[in-house]
This record gives sequence, C-alpha cells and structure tokens, in this order.
Amino acid sequence: MKYRAMEELRHQYPLPPMCRLLGVSASGYYAWRRRKPSLRAQQEPRLEAEIQAAHRRTRETCGPERLQKDLAEHGVQVGLHRIRRLRKKLGLRCRQKRKFKATTNSKHNLPVATNLLQQRFVTEAPDQVWTGDLTYIATDEGWLYLAGLKDLYTGEIVGYAMGERMTRHLAMQVLFRAVSLRRPPPGLIQHTDCGSQYCSHEYRALVAQFGMLASMSRRGNCFDNAPIESF
Repeated sequence: MKYRAMEELRHQYPLPPMCRLLGVSASGYYAWRRRKPSLRAQQEPRLEAEIQAAHRRTRETCGPERLQKDLAEHGVQVGLHRIRRLRKKLGLRCRQKRKFKATTNSKHNLPVATNLLQQRFVTEAPDQVWTGDLTYIATDEGWLYLAGLKDLYTGEIVGYAMGERMTRHLAMQVLFRAVSLRRPPPGLIQHTDCGSQYCSHEYRALVAQFGMLASMSRRGNCFDNAPIESF
C-alpha cells in the first residue's frame, strides 16, 4: 500500500517528493494517518502473541495445521493463511527432530562374553563390578559420543570419555582412565552390552590385561545392563 510505504519512509525522505513519485496527495496521506486501524489490524498483536504461545506449547515442532488445532483448543479461531503469514513475520520455524542414533551394534561375528551378572545388581564393596555403556549427545555441530563406566556399589562414574566417533578406542580410553583412577584389584567384573566396541579383540585383551572378568548382556536386552542405561 502506497500510504504504508510512505509511513515507513517518512523519516528518511521529504513528503512532497514521495507524493509526486507515488502519485498521491499529501491530504490523502494525512487522512490515512488519522484513520483508526481496522478491526483486523487491531487483532494482529494479540494473534501474534497467541501464535508465539502455541509455538512454545508445541515445543517448536508444529506447522500451521497443528498450530491451528492447538489455537482452537485454546479458544482462538484463525485461518491457516493468516497463521502462515504471521509465522513468517515472526520468524517462527519448526525445530527439526534429530534422528535416533543407535549406539549398540550387536550384529557381528565377534565373541560375546558370558553374562556373569544375570541381572543381580548387588555387590558388597566398591570396585567389584563396573558397568559400561555408550550413548550420544546431539549438539549444534553434530553428534558427540559419550562412553562411561559406573561402579555398581557406589553408583559413581569411575571413568568417561567423549569423542566424535563411536569406536573401540573410545571405550578403551575410558577403561584406561578408570583403572588409573581406581586401581581395582584383580577379579573385577566389567559388564557391558555386546556391542562391537566391547566385543573387539583389542578391548577384550585390555580387560584381560587388567585382570578383569568380561561380562556382557544378552543381545537386545537392555535390562541386563540397567544400572548404566540411565547414564
């Protein structure tokens, strides 16, 4: 609209040249300025606030259609076209859901250790059983993998390491750190899932080198390693 453009530019350019350029009269511009906003224009600020609230309620994951439904449930009736226009004006976009990342690859031919714990998560002293697992963290720069070892008796994390790749070396790094810190006696049970990182020959050799006994969960049974799953 010509008058709206003039209103936006009136602090930068003189009024007479703008009137001549746009082919309107100064009296017409002033009459437009004195005119009360339409009912639709008066509703805009409230609708913008309602749409922003709906955007937050839906965790920034919904498009216009689902926002319209959420607004209706809160007593606000508004058309899709208007929602799309106001979302664009407010710069609202759906937050992309990150895809699930599997951290356990049990489809391999590597040897799997016997499950020594059999879900008996009770010990009499520290450094008798350590449970280990790998998980992932979504960051703005990509996936970050976290490996940890937890003492079954104290519930403390005795070692952890982070890296950009989920490899056996990351798991081995955690084991080195935990042993350096705790100096456990021989015979400690080191229980993990049966992922390829823990079943690798290098990791199993390191467990044996430290005088530990390897123990592993059954394939696809997260309850066998429940104490570390929450980590």
